[in-house]
Amino acid sequence: MTSYLPGAPSYCSRFGVAILLAALADFLFYGQPAGINFFLFAILIAGAVVAVHPSAFGDARLWLKPTVLLVALLPMVENASPLSVSIGLAALAIFALSLTGRLRHNLARIAGQLLAFVLIAPFRFVHDFLRWRMAVRWLGQRRIRFAAIAVWIMPLVLGMVFLALFGAANPVIEYWFSLIDLFALLKLIQLPRLIFWLVVLAGVWAFLRPRLPRVLRRIPRLAAAVTAKAPPPAKTATTIEDIVFGKAAILRALIVFNMLFAVQTALDAAYLWGGAALPDGLTYAAYAHRGAYPLIVTALLAAGFVLAALRPGSATSGDPLIRTLVYAWVAQNIALVVSSILRLDLYIGIYALTYWRVAAFVWMGLVAAGLALIIARIALEKPNEWLSSANLLTLSATLYGCSFINFAALIANYNVDHSLEMTGKGISLDVGYLHSLGPAALPAFDRFIERQSKTIAVGEPAYRALIAVHKSDKARYRTAQENWRAWSFRDWRLLRYLDRQGPFVVPDGFEPFAPGR
Repeated sequence: MTSYLPGAPSYCSRFGVAILLAALADFLFYGQPAGINFFLFAILIAGAVVAVHPSAFGDARLWLKPTVLLVALLPMVENASPLSVSIGLAALAIFALSLTGRLRHNLARIAGQLLAFVLIAPFRFVHDFLRWRMAVRWLGQRRIRFAAIAVWIMPLVLGMVFLALFGAANPVIEYWFSLIDLFALLKLIQLPRLIFWLVVLAGVWAFLRPRLPRVLRRIPRLAAAVTAKAPPPAKTATTIEDIVFGKAAILRALIVFNMLFAVQTALDAAYLWGGAALPDGLTYAAYAHRGAYPLIVTALLAAGFVLAALRPGSATSGDPLIRTLVYAWVAQNIALVVSSILRLDLYIGIYALTYWRVAAFVWMGLVAAGLALIIARIALEKPNEWLSSANLLTLSATLYGCSFINFAALIANYNVDHSLEMTGKGISLDVGYLHSLGPAALPAFDRFIERQSKTIAVGEPAYRALIAVHKSDKARYRTAQENWRAWSFRDWRLLRYLDRQGPFVVPDGFEPFAPGR
């Protein structure tokens, strides 16, 4: 039963650290804006993880892990967003698992550990609490000395009695008591705040005691045992599967697929790259929009077929003709992905930029990189596990890089610079969508308003309403940034820009504008 309870001192100390972290989270987050507080709390969690794992100090490379963690947390300094916070949480989970010696060295397996960590993190605190209660009932006072708690009962009770007597005897102490508003203290115990504390406790506890389900820990060993002890049985007869998905079928499929893809590649080369005239009634925008996303699905299906057809060690993977056809087909898929990117670019040039279209660009780039990695896997004769790790590394690097890009500002600048009002062609600027992008769109709004002031009368109601909304947005943003918790490097740069602009000038006769009035 010794292993049933890791030890009362360990549990008590970690629970105390978790309570302290919850109190700090209340100070940093509850009712506060998002900003540098996320980075500071991540640093506090990392320090707590190191403190509750003193054995980690014996590792000579301990300095390397905090350095890598700090690099992973830098996106939260740039801007506190769902992406940067997600990267930070993943880095903290990897950091905690590495300090306890549970982190694997293969990137694909680390991704599996992260998934398991996320799935069990909400239940780890409840699980450990129930184990503690069961251990208390089973062990009794043989292991857990409740006298350590009982000895405080008498001093605290008598101390309160003496304090009450002193209050009755000393006017100064009585005055201090009068300053304590018990009802105000009770009001601090709010249900939303209590839920917040419980959520934070459950979250930080998962980092303080990073454990994975035993079943998941045994899977790699079981897989290795099965691979070593159970060689694939020799086939004695030809089955339907051998005929339908055999070497001959795959060879014919690759020939047909290459021919079909060659037709599509030729059409894209003619209409997209060559500028050939489209059939009557079909615009370039329609041609671009209809083909962008289906071609990505096509590329994904092609990747799945290649992985299934050229499994490492199979008869098809060693055939030179099949490998050549696969190289040609994957190259055509990459060309189609590039065409999809051009299609989307043409469509955006007419209908403006949005978050989803930016995400489509990133997604298409990842698909093209994945196809290139498939070629590398086949050429280098690497296992599928290598391919999974390479794709995960590419995805991680892409997400990390994206966390430093101000997509809201990028979208706002593009839409303003390519709008009908600024260039005389295209479509009118969607002011509502530009406003929904938040403070990052303020510089683009400034350029748009400056342009509007030269083309329409200052007294126009639409112009005056736009000025009022823009002024209100700037005022709200400056007010929000007065809270130090909301600081981020991106907001600091934006504030410097606003300071350089000077005070906002409102036309004479301006009346306050209330949205929705």
